[in-house]
Amino acid sequence: MKTVPERIAALRAAMKEAGVDGFLIPSSDPHMSEYLPDSYQARSWFSGFNGSVGTLAVTADAAALWVDGRYFIQAERQIAGSGIELMRIAQKGTPEIPAWLADTLPENGVMGVDGMVTATSTVEKLNKAFEKKHISIRDIDFVTPLWEGRPAAPATPAWLLDVKYAGKTAAEKLAQLREKLQEKGANAMLVSRLDSVAWLLNLRADDIACTPVAMAYCLVLPDSATLFINRSRLPQEAQDALAKEGVQTAAYEDVANAIAAIDQPVTALYEPDGLNYTLYNAWKANPNVTLLAGEEPVQQLKGVKNEVEIENIKNAHVKDGVAMVRFQMALEDKMARGEAVTECDVTEMLATLRREQPLCLGESFDTIPAYGANAAMMHYHAVPETCATLEPHGFLLVDSGGQYLDGTTDITRTYSLGELTDEEKTYYTWVLKCHIDIAKVIFLEGCTGGNLDIIARSPLWQHGIDYRCGTGHGVGFVGGVHEGPQNLRTNNHAVFQPGMTITDEPGVYEEGKIGIRIENELVCKEWDTTEYGRFLCFEPITYCPIDTRPVKVELLDDAELTWLNNFHQTVYRTLENSLNDREREWLKAACAPLTR
Repeated sequence: MKTVPERIAALRAAMKEAGVDGFLIPSSDPHMSEYLPDSYQARSWFSGFNGSVGTLAVTADAAALWVDGRYFIQAERQIAGSGIELMRIAQKGTPEIPAWLADTLPENGVMGVDGMVTATSTVEKLNKAFEKKHISIRDIDFVTPLWEGRPAAPATPAWLLDVKYAGKTAAEKLAQLREKLQEKGANAMLVSRLDSVAWLLNLRADDIACTPVAMAYCLVLPDSATLFINRSRLPQEAQDALAKEGVQTAAYEDVANAIAAIDQPVTALYEPDGLNYTLYNAWKANPNVTLLAGEEPVQQLKGVKNEVEIENIKNAHVKDGVAMVRFQMALEDKMARGEAVTECDVTEMLATLRREQPLCLGESFDTIPAYGANAAMMHYHAVPETCATLEPHGFLLVDSGGQYLDGTTDITRTYSLGELTDEEKTYYTWVLKCHIDIAKVIFLEGCTGGNLDIIARSPLWQHGIDYRCGTGHGVGFVGGVHEGPQNLRTNNHAVFQPGMTITDEPGVYEEGKIGIRIENELVCKEWDTTEYGRFLCFEPITYCPIDTRPVKVELLDDAELTWLNNFHQTVYRTLENSLNDREREWLKAACAPLTR
């Protein structure tokens, strides 16, 4: 098998032969997915960096990899000796990709992109940066001929999620979408994001690990809707059910031809970040189409959960809470007996306990079990060859989640395994304060994720500490564990609405030393309406105790202490009837109120 330098060399040789001076390999697939099928992990194959997000740029004489703060440590280790320069996004002195390419490529050069996996917005930014040097862009695929042993495209069985879980039929959701399109001055759209297609048509599959989506598109026109999918994967019964909802089916590879065949005047809304460049050009080439750039409305629609979804999500969290309680009990028992427990054992324990729960489909992402300094890598991945063995001191961070027929969960707990330093306890309590402050916030309708993110970070900022990631993200419904438009991060402008779910997961990360994160899922709801407007708040819907053993109570104010004790009362009341006597006694102790 070729090494990373050999793969880069082969790419450069192919570029030279084709007359291309640079090539971009994003973390993407034709649907602009965050988590990718194995067959689209090209950036990982060419660079050796296997984090979920990153962009590789290769020119004749240089190669660079851009990653965000979650992956600085991991990427530095994985690309060491490869000849690839690490670019730390949002750090002083780090150039943006278009600027770096514009500086690196020659005058009148040619930049290659695979249009099927490159967002339209990316090409727009490149074109703008390339104007002065007259650099052109060519849609070309170097990956397919060079990637040896590339996995086959996913083709798992597809199925329809029962409306008793989804809350609305595909026909009802299509009506919502058409109404949103009309509000924006459009009447057509290619729904290309996989989680959007899944939500819109109540369609599910297992094409991406831990994410129950199918590789598919949905073309919505004024009087028709067509699902583009490998039809052999979708039972005839499901195709017939969709037809009754006003949705026809066609072959996955026919989507570009269908766009070209539109013979009526339409105004098509497209999201530059969500539509690949090749299909954008298919729209652009049809004279009957007027293109309108804008935000993808399905993301907004599915981001606001309906009442049935919210009730189901809470039920999923009850099951998940039971699994988490049993996990912590089993871990404590093993540690007390002096058994050797590795990070990989933690992953297996949690997967087994979740699978025992009714309606569980599996994990919602690869579990992150990080002991000690490993937790400083936000998206650390434990492997048998190098995973750490737990010791009776320090912290174990466990970030995990489950997929259930009635919801998707995401939870992080940082556990004390024994003796802790005073600094570790202090950091833990500061993170807990951040977590509580966002969970109990009351805010005026109109606030964005950027507004609220400041509240979450404030307890750490007071000590000159920050974390290089968002505070929280939306969570899909039997879908992607990450969804928008809602996020808790500095630059997020999405306005919170009742029904939106969000994670609350501040943290402290010191390279080579420590990592602490506490995460619950919250649902946004109405608090009150006064003469000043409607006020909103959050309700925690994660039902699992937060480890209170590391807490320095003197660092919590009265409101924070009250919130914590009330949260634990809710956890106990919610889970007690789902546990046996021993588990109930353990939970009672874990949820015992803290006092000064």
